Amino acid sequence: MTTIMVTTMIALLLLGFPMMIPLITAAIIGFYMMFNGLGQMDTLIQQMLAGIRPASLIAVPMFILAADIMTRGQSAERLINMVMAFIGHVKGGLAVSTAASCTLFGAVSGSTQATVVAVGSPLRPKLLKAGYSDSFTLALIINASDIAFLIPPSIGMIIYGVISGTSIAELFIAGIGPGLLILLMFSIYCVIYATVRKVPTEPKSSWGERLTAVRLALWPLGFPVIIVGGIYGGIFSPTEAAAACVLYAIFLEFLIFRSLKVNDIYAIAKSTGLITAVVFILVAVGNGFSWIISFAQIPQEILAAAGIHEAGPTGVLIAICIAFFVACMFVDPIVVILVLTPIFAPAVAATGLDPVLVGILITLQVAIGSATPPFGCDIFTAIAIFKRPYWDVIKGTPPFVLMLILAAALLIMFPQIALFLRDLAFR
Repeated sequence: MTTIMVTTMIALLLLGFPMMIPLITAAIIGFYMMFNGLGQMDTLIQQMLAGIRPASLIAVPMFILAADIMTRGQSAERLINMVMAFIGHVKGGLAVSTAASCTLFGAVSGSTQATVVAVGSPLRPKLLKAGYSDSFTLALIINASDIAFLIPPSIGMIIYGVISGTSIAELFIAGIGPGLLILLMFSIYCVIYATVRKVPTEPKSSWGERLTAVRLALWPLGFPVIIVGGIYGGIFSPTEAAAACVLYAIFLEFLIFRSLKVNDIYAIAKSTGLITAVVFILVAVGNGFSWIISFAQIPQEILAAAGIHEAGPTGVLIAICIAFFVACMFVDPIVVILVLTPIFAPAVAATGLDPVLVGILITLQVAIGSATPPFGCDIFTAIAIFKRPYWDVIKGTPPFVLMLILAAALLIMFPQIALFLRDLAFR
């Protein structure tokens, strides 16, 4: 049965069908073979509906809507200008500012693709004008945008938390340490690159200009305060924090900045609705598929055949990193989380691994895969936004991918990079 399901999925993917079709087809085939027909098909449908029933999933469309409003408004631009005012003049400062801006915008959007658009669009022309190569610029933007998957809020963490039953609040705060570690690694590389290539520095901003930039960015900086402060201050749940972000985004862009008008609401709602529909269809179909493979004991068979249980905690973590990294090079990150998380769940439970640490590693691997050839989703977002050929977008990525892999290795060796803040807040 496993062979038939996998072969069917691969064949449909090669034929160009969207990911939801191979998943549901494989699930129906598995259901038919296990129950000798489709007479109880309502059971599979119930499992699919159960996948989108958890209340915590309401946070996903809320964060998507908030990110859409901010991307179309002035929040991203004000955050970028503030970062540039302080570090734009140092060696490699413009590139470091790009990475830092991706981190800051990730703290208010939770989406790597929204970060590529919001930060990449204004900063890529400046980077090119300053003397950075286009391959370096594109690679920096798509890989630094991956930090948005780790810095709360993170849509990937929400999906993992729902599937695995792990606290989303704990996942959010545990992602801060690894996100800042990656920002530091990228910043060091940017400084070295600018020094070796003799890239000129930007003019230094006066303290008056810096204070003005901070003043203008104070309103957008309220987003991480709402998300992190609200959740860990006991004011909001993650879902309530998402709704509060939407209200705050509307308040800023429509009333304070007046960058958007009532006529923009339809386009924003349509964009958010389309993205949300795709995400929830994938979640529903993925949950049905996961139920089939779990009912058939396929994960246990795969892990037993691979000898994962005998590998110990470190071996399980390495296996998880490899599996998620490779899968996300070819398949949508949400689908990978939905399909692979249940497969590794028995091994995680058997070895006593902290599910929060596992979630952070999975989120990091998903982020790496999203920007890694051949089919990382952020690559195609950059191709669409910047109108550059595939090779130009990917040829500068290897150094960044190696740094992200190093970050994953450091997390395995030193789990407290992720767990320190979690333990401080919840233990």
